[in-house]
Amino acid sequence: MAAAQVTEIHCKTLINRVNAPDFHFRWTINPYRGCRHACRYCYARSTHQYWGMDAGTDFESQIFAKVNAPSVLRQELSRPKWQGDPIVIGTASDPYEPAEAQYRLTRQVLEVMAEYRNPASITTKGTLVRRDIDVLQHLNEVAGVQVVFSVGTIDETVWRQTEPGAPNPMARLEAMQYLVEHGIPAGVLAAPLLPGLSDSAKSIDALVSAAANHRAQFLSGNLLFLRPGSREWFMPMIRESYPHLAPGYARLYRSEHAPRDYTNAVVGLVEDARLRWELPRMPSVSSLRPATLPGFPEVGDRSPLTEFDPEIRMQAETPMQLEMPIAA
Repeated sequence: MAAAQVTEIHCKTLINRVNAPDFHFRWTINPYRGCRHACRYCYARSTHQYWGMDAGTDFESQIFAKVNAPSVLRQELSRPKWQGDPIVIGTASDPYEPAEAQYRLTRQVLEVMAEYRNPASITTKGTLVRRDIDVLQHLNEVAGVQVVFSVGTIDETVWRQTEPGAPNPMARLEAMQYLVEHGIPAGVLAAPLLPGLSDSAKSIDALVSAAANHRAQFLSGNLLFLRPGSREWFMPMIRESYPHLAPGYARLYRSEHAPRDYTNAVVGLVEDARLRWELPRMPSVSSLRPATLPGFPEVGDRSPLTEFDPEIRMQAETPMQLEMPIAA
């Protein structure tokens, strides 16, 4: 991979409204643009093209840190129109990608969400999430939180080829177990499952059994889909590293999604394994509730627990391709 450059930027908005039918939640936050995990299949790669960069090496080497994210979030959560809906963190960039070790923006975002008692769901491949166990415990007590670990395979060869910058899958499961043992709801999104590489009954059962043995509290799975930007980066890797699979991928992915029958068959294998290992299905983000709420105001009272200075200087930021800013 190319060496990474992190650029500090100021954002005008942080909470984004989801405007894509593939996602079953309304609001997202991404403290970073780009991602050093460099997953070949990442559907968010095309977002870099909106700023004149490419969806390939630029997406994984040109990282942008929204350094005013905590201040902007405080403004947004304090708006009278904001109803305290759950927010998913990490839909277009991993919130625990390597830049987070220095900038701590995700940690600060979680601290602000705890101040406003706003529930959150975190999607990550990052093991750095263990660092924030104290903030996660507090947020879980006052608002509710869940951490979803994206693990599509435990095969090390496939992992190295398709997710060259991401932590080892077993390290992710160990991080998940650590969170669960410290009271944080956490589980596995078995995704994306890759045709011919990680979507067989044997591969899926190995992944689900590993998740169960690491105390996953829930599990769901999805098959690979390829949007423009990710397709151009993923398919050459298949042709180079797995040439015997290339004709099959060309047939399966004439559009973004594989045929419904194929997709349903793979999802059925996930369900079979999930039931065999007695794992609940991943709960809806809308079901997030505080673990305890002693001594706190009613949920309808959205006043913060701490004071803040709303006077910050910001420059405009173009919204992500799949998202739009919330209304003022």
